[in-house]
Amino acid sequence: MVIKFVSRMFVLLSVLFLTSSLALAGDYFEKDGVALRGYDPVAYFTAGKPTMGSAAHSFTYKGSKFYFATAENQKAFEKNPEKYAPQFGGYCAFGTANGVKVSTQPEAFAVVGGKLYLNHDPQTHEKWKADPPGNISKAQKNWPEVQKKDQLDK
Repeated sequence: MVIKFVSRMFVLLSVLFLTSSLALAGDYFEKDGVALRGYDPVAYFTAGKPTMGSAAHSFTYKGSKFYFATAENQKAFEKNPEKYAPQFGGYCAFGTANGVKVSTQPEAFAVVGGKLYLNHDPQTHEKWKADPPGNISKAQKNWPEVQKKDQLDK
């Protein structure tokens, strides 16, 4: 009887541990537990370029930790995260337009219509730039399904 109870407790604790560790992942592309590889999402709008953030200025949004270069950028994000958060969970906009979920690089970005779009790498970004409105439209249609997929290039 005791062995059966201990066995059941082990299984229950294992399930709880697994589900809690899965819940740790946020809604955005993360590298080493930080969204956007640690780059400041607000800086794409204010500085017009990728700028590394700092753990000293961080904020968790939708389960993902974002870093900011300055306290001012952190406050701006906290006030209006939807304005600054990258589209498609920070995953590649071109990949999403083509039905796949892949990582992004900080320098492969564009701000279009007041929204931040990231791409897998500079070469992919060049392809995306051939038709931003078309690629955004396709990605918006595909995102609900792509969002459920596993990232291809973990």
